[in-house]
Amino acid sequence: MFSPLTQKKLRRFKAISRGYYAFIIFCILIAASLMAELLVNSRALVVKYQGHYYFPTYEEMIPGTRFGLNYPYETNYRKLSLQFQKENAGNWVLMPPVPFNPYENDLHEHVYPPFPPSFADRHFLGTDSSGRDIVARLVYGFRITIFFSLILLIFNYTVGVSLGCIMGYWGGAFDLVFQRFIEIWSNVPFLYVIIIISSIVVPSFFLLILIMVCFGWTSLTWTMRTATYKEREREYVLAAKALGGSDFRIIFKHIIPNVVSVIVTYAPFSIAGGIVALTSLDYLGFGLLPPTPSWGELLQQGWDNMDAWWISGSVIAAMVITLILVTFIGEAVREAFDPKLYTTYE
Repeated sequence: MFSPLTQKKLRRFKAISRGYYAFIIFCILIAASLMAELLVNSRALVVKYQGHYYFPTYEEMIPGTRFGLNYPYETNYRKLSLQFQKENAGNWVLMPPVPFNPYENDLHEHVYPPFPPSFADRHFLGTDSSGRDIVARLVYGFRITIFFSLILLIFNYTVGVSLGCIMGYWGGAFDLVFQRFIEIWSNVPFLYVIIIISSIVVPSFFLLILIMVCFGWTSLTWTMRTATYKEREREYVLAAKALGGSDFRIIFKHIIPNVVSVIVTYAPFSIAGGIVALTSLDYLGFGLLPPTPSWGELLQQGWDNMDAWWISGSVIAAMVITLILVTFIGEAVREAFDPKLYTTYE
């Protein structure tokens, strides 16, 4: 399925232990975030009631009256579980390991949140200043952050790789015009643009991606332009021209596959940049609107509640672990796809 050269690069990547295992752990974290409702959720996984089985996690809202309760709104499955245990009538509820959703306020009488970590209350990392579970906010915030970074990466690469290759291949006036445009565009203050747009419209997930794509494609464009300049004079490109290959075919079928090492090595670091960018915007209040689970919003709460060390400590630990994993993956990918093999990581 892969060429011998690609297989050699994959074997080299696998031989770099810390990058390879970091990649496995990172994939497990992404898979766990996709199944977050099965791990962190206020809805039960399975309910057995009067001989019937219910699966509320991925079903529509089930009212309390379905289980003999006296209210028509969604069932509180934690209380239902306690009630079934007291009745001891063969009914039971299976809850996720963390039985809270990221939007739920778990408040106590005569005490104000944030609450410290408690295994008895199933708040393993405590709650924030609104009584919401920290683990739930971290897990769902990770899912939003990582997919924000991946979508941003795809759009940045689509624009940066395409335009950079065209600039390097065509050269001439087209290249000079876009060089000047990129130099001017790169000096536009990104944060000011975000502030202005946030004051006019409500920032959303895809609006933030659109804004960041507008400013994030330039660095990769320069790199791809330089790589294409080198490749366009090689024999295989001249042979493709002689055989009548179109510019589009030569760029996307011949040149880009031969500079794939540049594209791949930039990817992990671009993901790390997307994570930091979204977290920073959320921290400053110009990112996703509350109550969206957000690492930046948790950092802001930690700053406002310095005594609640578990808030800032949890999100900082999550960010450090994630960025370390991405960095290790980036180092391994760069080493595996570097044809000159300047450095060896063990």
